[in-house]
Amino acid sequence: MNSNLRVLFIEDSENDMLLLLRELQKGGYEVEWERVQTAPDIEDAFARRPWDLIVCDYSMPSMSAPQALAILQKSGLDIPFIIISGTIGEEVAVSALKSGANDFLVKGKLARLIPAIEREMKEARNRRERKQAEDMLNRQDEELRQRSNELARLYRASESLLSGAMTNLTGLASTIVLTVLREFEHSNCSLLLLNKETNELERLAIEGPYASQVKNAKLNLNGSGLAAKAIRSGHIINVPEVTADPDYIRNWDAARSEMVIPLQFGNEVIGALDVQSSEPAAFEANDERLMTIFAERAALALERTRLHEQTLRQVERLSSLRRIDFAISTTFDLRLLLNIVLEQVLTQLSVDAASVLLLQPGIQQLEFAAGRGFHSRIIESTRLKLGEGYAGQSALEKRIIHIKNLAEYKESFIRNELLSKENFATYFAVPLIAKGEVKGVLEIFNRTVLVPNMEWLDFLDALGWQTAIAIDNALLFEGIQRSNLDLQLAYDATIEGWSHALDLRDKETEGHTLRVTEMTLKLARSIGINEDQLIHIRRGALLHDIGKMGVPDNILLKPDKLTDDEWVIMKRHPQFAFEMLQPIAYLKEALDIPYCHHEKWDGTGYPRGLKGELIPFSARIFAIVDVWDAVTSNRPYRPGWTREKALEYIRDQSGKHFDPQAVEMFLKEIHID
Repeated sequence: MNSNLRVLFIEDSENDMLLLLRELQKGGYEVEWERVQTAPDIEDAFARRPWDLIVCDYSMPSMSAPQALAILQKSGLDIPFIIISGTIGEEVAVSALKSGANDFLVKGKLARLIPAIEREMKEARNRRERKQAEDMLNRQDEELRQRSNELARLYRASESLLSGAMTNLTGLASTIVLTVLREFEHSNCSLLLLNKETNELERLAIEGPYASQVKNAKLNLNGSGLAAKAIRSGHIINVPEVTADPDYIRNWDAARSEMVIPLQFGNEVIGALDVQSSEPAAFEANDERLMTIFAERAALALERTRLHEQTLRQVERLSSLRRIDFAISTTFDLRLLLNIVLEQVLTQLSVDAASVLLLQPGIQQLEFAAGRGFHSRIIESTRLKLGEGYAGQSALEKRIIHIKNLAEYKESFIRNELLSKENFATYFAVPLIAKGEVKGVLEIFNRTVLVPNMEWLDFLDALGWQTAIAIDNALLFEGIQRSNLDLQLAYDATIEGWSHALDLRDKETEGHTLRVTEMTLKLARSIGINEDQLIHIRRGALLHDIGKMGVPDNILLKPDKLTDDEWVIMKRHPQFAFEMLQPIAYLKEALDIPYCHHEKWDGTGYPRGLKGELIPFSARIFAIVDVWDAVTSNRPYRPGWTREKALEYIRDQSGKHFDPQAVEMFLKEIHID
């Protein structure tokens, strides 16, 4: 009876496909088939229907078998993949098989086609059945543990291990290997974890009476050794006589037998338990079974602890970024910000030194701004043009540059004195980019070779982003400060210009404005008025008579005594000042003196007849200074009063014209002079 077979041919030659189809039909298969030649067609074929087998030509105009295999692997489908070709050699065939192809046949030599298909179909069924069996075993796991007295001993030992609060991998690894030794009473046990970034096997723990004799050689997943072999295969390796095994790496002279149990979490092998004995054939099938179960629990505990450590690191790194955020939001001191950033870089990335170079846009040059962890001060002399050195190259190209081993790049690392003094081995240059513009470069140095993982690199990227924001904010604030200062200077120059124009109009009072301004500020400082308020007092004093710009010349400059009607107009100059200055936002807080300096303590002043403390304080102290300067200055129509006469007048007007407390302050200041 013919068997149904759904075959997807990936073949550019219809004739070759027909030959294969005929061979399948001769083998007793009733074939449902489809021929495709391009990647989109393959993906469409996968989406339309299930397939039992894929037969693929190795080399086609539009694609190759490895590319087709990659599409299959990306899809996650479990379909036997057989490559057919007549032009490639054995090395290419082996490479294809290592990449995941199930078999490789030569065109014109198809005798193995049917057996290969039968074998791969059987393997596919086995994988499906194995999956079903694994699901069933998981459901029965609890029942099996309860029925097995033999397992109870191991589980009692495991229970404390798995339920204990292990917060670090090294401590947990040591507990695991001690548990294995206690239960199996063999010579040495070590635990190795796979570093997925570097493919290195790190020996986290080793225990046993002869553990000190074991040589801790560097192991690689793709290298030799029983541990690497077990992790690659995902299966236990039990070698009764290691001296006769070609894969064994001698690391203990007394070793005779060895068993390596993969540590598997889900579908991923994360490491291995390596047990050695000085006795040959020390490990039996029962050991394998018990260790397999224990290894599952150990892998779970290791992964749980690894995730716990990772979570703690992430929390700490998030807290680190938060600390930088807080600093950015609370200070614009660039040096302080950079020191906070560098402290977090050294702490969270566990590196030896770091520096920040700031870009000077005008000259297109990177210059040292801050550094931590250096043994010398050579780094402080760093000056690099854009594109010069690795830092300049990083800034110019806006990309991270990583030099894993600086010893191999001494000639191209232009700061040789820095290397010779600091003995750095690994270097990173991270461009600091904010709003699309390079602000500088974060440099990271380590004195041992550093091979970071993706988590480390992601955090480095985040730190670079945060640092760029910190620099941008600080520089923006500095720019705003400079602009504000320039604007303030422009405002003050304008005010002084107005004041000078008024003095030029009224020659009799020329110089009066600057004198009363200086004296009022001196008095205000002695009283303890803060600098922010002094700015407004200064502006108000300079503009105290600005309202006289609204008084006609025939009144303002009249040499004789003013008539009653003329006095009415003259007394309106504070109101004129208010109307002139009130619409100007930055002068609103300076209005008190121009508007109120003719008000009197007893309420007889003008323009509003304010009384006592209703008169602004700045206007009260200015009124005393204004009168003092007026009576002590020479005028064309009278000489200035003597100091004693002026002081007597000020005292006499205390409580009438002037605030008594302000008078006391003024007299104290006058006598100090």
